[in-house]
Amino acid sequence: MGEKPVFDEMTGTGDEVRGPYQAFNSWFEGEDPKDLRAKQREAEELFRLTGITFNVYGRAEAEERLIPFDIIPRIISGHEWQRLSKGIEQRVRALNAFLHDIYHGQEIVKAGRIPERMISRNEAFEPQMIGITPPGKVYTHIVGIDLVRTGPDQFYVLEDNGRTPSGVSYMLENRETMLQMFPELFAHNRVQPVQTYPMDLLQSLSECAPEGAGEKPTVAVMTPGIYNSAYFEHAFLADQMSVELVEGNDLRVVDGRLAMRTTRGYKPIDVVYRRIDDAFLDPLNFNPESALGVPGIMDVYRAGKLTIANAPGTGICDDKAIYSYMPEIVEFYTGEKALLENVPTWRCADPDSLAYVLDNLKDLVVKEVHGSGGYGMLIGPTATKKDLAEFRRKLQARPANYIAQPTLSLSTVPIFTRAGLAPRHVDLRPFVLVSPKGIKITPGGLTRVALKKGSLVVNSSQGGGTKDTWVLQD
Repeated sequence: MGEKPVFDEMTGTGDEVRGPYQAFNSWFEGEDPKDLRAKQREAEELFRLTGITFNVYGRAEAEERLIPFDIIPRIISGHEWQRLSKGIEQRVRALNAFLHDIYHGQEIVKAGRIPERMISRNEAFEPQMIGITPPGKVYTHIVGIDLVRTGPDQFYVLEDNGRTPSGVSYMLENRETMLQMFPELFAHNRVQPVQTYPMDLLQSLSECAPEGAGEKPTVAVMTPGIYNSAYFEHAFLADQMSVELVEGNDLRVVDGRLAMRTTRGYKPIDVVYRRIDDAFLDPLNFNPESALGVPGIMDVYRAGKLTIANAPGTGICDDKAIYSYMPEIVEFYTGEKALLENVPTWRCADPDSLAYVLDNLKDLVVKEVHGSGGYGMLIGPTATKKDLAEFRRKLQARPANYIAQPTLSLSTVPIFTRAGLAPRHVDLRPFVLVSPKGIKITPGGLTRVALKKGSLVVNSSQGGGTKDTWVLQD
């Protein structure tokens, strides 16, 4: 890691301030550090008052935590964003085409591009979806594509989130906080807005409504309830879209439609933006033990009387072994080379790859195929001998459960510390809305930042923070 100079998005690999940061830097140099420290504390207080928390599972101490927020924005030029957007759109189109194919003709398997076992034996593949075409042929209505940067023009996709990508409420609240605290900054920098996201989401979901839904489809957000780690976001988005937030026990199937309980009886729903996993959606079709879902919701869906966003069975997109085939997937469905590169990936199910990974464990990042949130992974360069030995055993016992990647030299962005600006590693999750009328990418997204010096783990559950992401109007 230390041999390559790390690319800093503000200063490149030297001390010259890069173009996108110049107006910000002039402002920053004229500010009193004491005032900025007070603003940092004020920002934390704002977040506490708003109640922006997330739950940490599997920990005995405080269940709810604030995600630390850093007041130094991450700034991307309009030109850089344009290039990124093209690659994101191409990838999202390919993911939707891939999902339609694997639940219908499986042409990609017949063409020998992906082994059949990668689909049929995948725990995220839902046989109940075979032959079902969602309204408008959209599977992934909301997508989060996690990106990392290693140089001025080098971006890689780290993972795809096609099931239920979270974090958009932080993107919106980060911007709200910055606008409130530093209005003068926005006067000197032409920053593209993100505040239209809730209305864009409502419009995009409405465009995906089933036939016969009428001019103004009824949309609802379905949450597993207050104990879910992203409950704040579920409530926030329902409120911002002015739609109902519902739980499974508020819903039932009435006359072949999904309906929600209101003070005036049950009202039919056309589009449900569900934030619960497939397994809990319908006890009659998935996990019979589920108390969170709605018995018969899948029958309404099969009959074409309901849009479920995202569609059941989209979780296969998040699978890290499927991710390793994305260059082939993009080419197969679009006829073009992937504009955004994958991180080179070794599939440990392959004996030669496994041998390589075991020999080079201390230099690699190893991830569970279905893992998320930064859990169940090994970062070789920072691992202890005990960690390495434990992962060696796991890999030998269940090789197909893991993939491995090189340790990338992730770009850094400055954060505000008591000693001034200090570089920290970041990633980026842009949010993408898909409807039959087109694909809309919010300019920016959620920047997650590793607050510990040298750390590469940006996940909030592992001590990471967030910052506002600016895309400039060039």
